[in-house]
Amino acid sequence: MTGYFNPAYAGQTDQLTISGAYSQQLAGFTNAPKSMFFGADMPFSFLGKKHGVGVMLFNEGIGLFKNQIFGLQYSYKKQLEKGQLSIGVQLGALNIAFDPSKINLGDETKDDAFPTANVSGMAMDASIGSYYTHPDWYAGLSVTHLNGATVLMGENNEFKVDPTIYLTGGYNIKTRNPLIRLQPSFLLKSDMISTKVDVTGKVFYDYNDKIFYGGISYSPKTSVTFSVGAKIKNITVGYAYDLFTSQIGAGSGSHDLIINYSTDINFSGHSKNKHKSIRIL
Repeated sequence: MTGYFNPAYAGQTDQLTISGAYSQQLAGFTNAPKSMFFGADMPFSFLGKKHGVGVMLFNEGIGLFKNQIFGLQYSYKKQLEKGQLSIGVQLGALNIAFDPSKINLGDETKDDAFPTANVSGMAMDASIGSYYTHPDWYAGLSVTHLNGATVLMGENNEFKVDPTIYLTGGYNIKTRNPLIRLQPSFLLKSDMISTKVDVTGKVFYDYNDKIFYGGISYSPKTSVTFSVGAKIKNITVGYAYDLFTSQIGAGSGSHDLIINYSTDINFSGHSKNKHKSIRIL
């Protein structure tokens, strides 16, 4: 199951943040993968400590499978040296459904173990993560599907969801032009059987409280991704296109759209210092 959700991100900024993302992969293919993400999170203080809470919903269709994840997130935050360390957990449920109506195996290949009608199942799902932000760099580590749930689907079928490890990091490079900064980063994903590494370079242009960015990512033996986006006032919009380097071809790439909305929250009635953050989805 795809998706990268680090629960330590919950309440990462001092604002209420609502995020949404949509992805259409392998454009032009029948039953091509599609995914949708929705999340909301906010910070709060309790007993003089900083915390964060969030909620997320992920919906994914891959071929004949449909996967859904719902999770509640909590994070604890602590000032460490010049940066902030966040440690988070996510608890929820995942639902997996299989629809065999779009394939025809014929009577001769009938197998009692193969479902002939829609089957689905649900299981508990847990994830953990940590995230450290520094004025010059950031790093994150998370494990999704930590409990390695086995989802029972009908009477004769089950689906094992293996834990997946994510490791990410990036560095902010200042240029001679104070309006322009560079950010190289990487994302490693591994289920202990296969490992994938994406390397990204982005350019950010800050002007009058507006942020514009463009970037390129490379996934060895898989794809090259081009991305653009802008943050104007409280709204961030981004678009990315994956151009596959394999024989699939450039015309059957993947489209990703990201929308993020942030608004100030102030339960205490006192003003707070604002800061900018580039959020990873």
